[in-house]
Amino acid sequence: MSIPVLPEGYVISTEPALLDLEVVHGFISHSYWGKNIPKPLVERMIRNALCFGVYHHGSQVGFARIISDFATFAYLADVFVLPEHRGRGLSKALIGTIVAHPDLQGLRRWMLVTLDAHGLYEQFGFRSVANPERHMEMHQPGIYERAVSQPSS
Repeated sequence: MSIPVLPEGYVISTEPALLDLEVVHGFISHSYWGKNIPKPLVERMIRNALCFGVYHHGSQVGFARIISDFATFAYLADVFVLPEHRGRGLSKALIGTIVAHPDLQGLRRWMLVTLDAHGLYEQFGFRSVANPERHMEMHQPGIYERAVSQPSS
């Protein structure tokens, strides 16, 4: 699949210096998957991942990150486009850009977790887990709320 063309005024970049921590933290800390995540954790996750920013005339309006060994495996996480910029094909362009990235070619497995965007990811070859009995997880919902409520020592 070819990468959809971005509307005029939009660009996608992996340049870390362009990322706007306030935008990324602001969105993710209110999302269903990262509610109340502390800003220092968002800084660390950005530092330790290949991040993709979507920008409109220099302002960040979208984000996604890849956690990978760049040889066999990649995990796609924290994908979002701000609500006021949705409906313009930005999510498709973002996912297309990610799966076409030169450092992510030839990987044996890609993974992601989504509540409601299955149709988007299916367009790029993602499918439900073929053998769910082989997959395991350690999931700790509410971990950020517990971290906030615990006194620091």
